[in-house]
Amino acid sequence: MEILIKPLVTEKMNELSERFTRYGFIVDRNATKPQIRKAVENMYNVKVDSVNTVVYGGKMKSRYTKSGVITGKTNAFKKAIVTLAEGDSIDFYSNI
Repeated sequence: MEILIKPLVTEKMNELSERFTRYGFIVDRNATKPQIRKAVENMYNVKVDSVNTVVYGGKMKSRYTKSGVITGKTNAFKKAIVTLAEGDSIDFYSNI
């Protein structure tokens, strides 16, 4: 099972990573906190202090087109915010 889907690279997450060494990831909906901790430690060679998770439900969206109103739903996902031990950091831009 692929635990970590992708890292969250937004302005808000960048500020959290600079101030508190917290990093965000989109993870599998069925992943548990110990699985997320182990996956981050193995992938980035860091020590994880804590893992917080949030499950976002999909939102209903609608847009107006020439042929009428089109409605749909965005995808539901699970977000994990990982706090690293002091002195550790993750560089998402090193592989670019």
